[in-house]
Amino acid sequence: MCQHQPTANRIGVSGHQGLQAVVKSIVLIPGADSVRPPSFPPALPSGVFVMPEPVSSHRRSFLKAGLAAGLAMPQIVPAAALGRDGRTAASERISLGIIGVNGMGRANLGNCARHEDVVVTGVCDVWQARMDPVLQQHQSTAKGYRDYRELLAQKDIDAVIIATPPHWHTLMAVEAAEAGKDIYLQKPMTLYPDETLAVRNAVNKHQRISQIGTQIHAGENYRRVVEWIQSEKLGPVSVVRTFNVMNQGPNGIGTAPKQDPPSDLDWDFWLGPAPTIPYNSLLAADSYNHGSFMAYSGGWTPGMAPHIVDLPVWALDLGVPTLTACSGGRYMVGGDGDAPDVQEVIWQYPDMTMTWMMSTCNSFAFDFGRGSPARRLGIYFHGLRGTLYANYSMHEVVPEGNLLEDDTPPEPSIPSSPGHEREWLDCIKTRQQPSCNVNYHYKIDLALTLANLAYQLGRSVRFDPDTERIVDDPEAQRLARPEYRAPWKFPEKYLQATV
Repeated sequence: MCQHQPTANRIGVSGHQGLQAVVKSIVLIPGADSVRPPSFPPALPSGVFVMPEPVSSHRRSFLKAGLAAGLAMPQIVPAAALGRDGRTAASERISLGIIGVNGMGRANLGNCARHEDVVVTGVCDVWQARMDPVLQQHQSTAKGYRDYRELLAQKDIDAVIIATPPHWHTLMAVEAAEAGKDIYLQKPMTLYPDETLAVRNAVNKHQRISQIGTQIHAGENYRRVVEWIQSEKLGPVSVVRTFNVMNQGPNGIGTAPKQDPPSDLDWDFWLGPAPTIPYNSLLAADSYNHGSFMAYSGGWTPGMAPHIVDLPVWALDLGVPTLTACSGGRYMVGGDGDAPDVQEVIWQYPDMTMTWMMSTCNSFAFDFGRGSPARRLGIYFHGLRGTLYANYSMHEVVPEGNLLEDDTPPEPSIPSSPGHEREWLDCIKTRQQPSCNVNYHYKIDLALTLANLAYQLGRSVRFDPDTERIVDDPEAQRLARPEYRAPWKFPEKYLQATV
């Protein structure tokens, strides 16, 4: 809850049961053919919801079919299998797969698997050493895959987490939608403007539930900021400034030794549709290092900005920018990689301007800290009557003289989130879209992919939100779509007018 903490002229918020137990947990049902002890799902509690929609309905019809087929013979079935012991019936659990189990993938999986209405049934990674610990954790339920297409082909998997390096996001998300899977897709959603639109269109065409992994959106602080801005107490907001800074030092992520890939890593599959390069242990290490390589991450702008730009897009209900300009370069940071260490972006919207500043070679962070190379970030909303600045965990209002007539924080009105992943799981059952679905998040992603396009071109890019086309720039239109390495093909059909 936001607390009002005035200073001189600032308003801030820093914000042996044994056999007996088994007998008690089974019931006599005609038509069953064996006695089994109850299954024990993960022990952490969660909310239990009704599953009204057809999520793998063939699994849910299994018990009914079994009854019809074997009425002549009684059998004992665990009460847990029917949900009569207070736990979620096995047929009502969400069968979950994951593609990419390092870093945020493991975190997202943990946040889902701790709920008793989720069962992990598929785990995919091209690196066996990374997949094995996750398979061990879910060995009673999950099967491992080295090829994501084999996981997506499993009819009993309802939903997938996609947490691979970003250059894989588009193809995997599109194919997951085509396979009828609901999708939790890590940010950045995509790396190119045409990829953004293709993923959104594919998810919509196949009526899938989607959530992009901007988990800060679920926090209370962002809700309080949105309430402040939408109360209009600060007056019209004409400028928003956003930033993320850190100091990687002169050697950046360092320089990887020349070596062959580990024998249990399919490096060619890791590269997928992106350009072929020799194995680089730093690139393969984690999402932090990915940010130094443009072809596999888009750099630090799409790496961090989705969390930050999310707040003004939400608070101001922004659409898609009509004009995007970007300057920057790799000026100071050495080591492996080619991503810029500085980027400055200006987005023009019909009634306001938003900027983004990114640095990996200096961590001065204005009101948010200085003097050490920690990563810092912030958002400034400049209104006629005052400025609100915020980061993930706090916000503060600075009045414009006496123009801010009412400095009382608005009453909280935006409901709390059950958690970003839990919200997605709930929506899989209700078939309502969660807060960061593709139809919301594409506006953020398109702003960022257009920014990188402007950076690549060295000039501004105009975009028509009505036609969803880059205006009067054939070269920009061509570069808005990546050239995938064979045999991978860009899903062009999802850009056709009939989609």
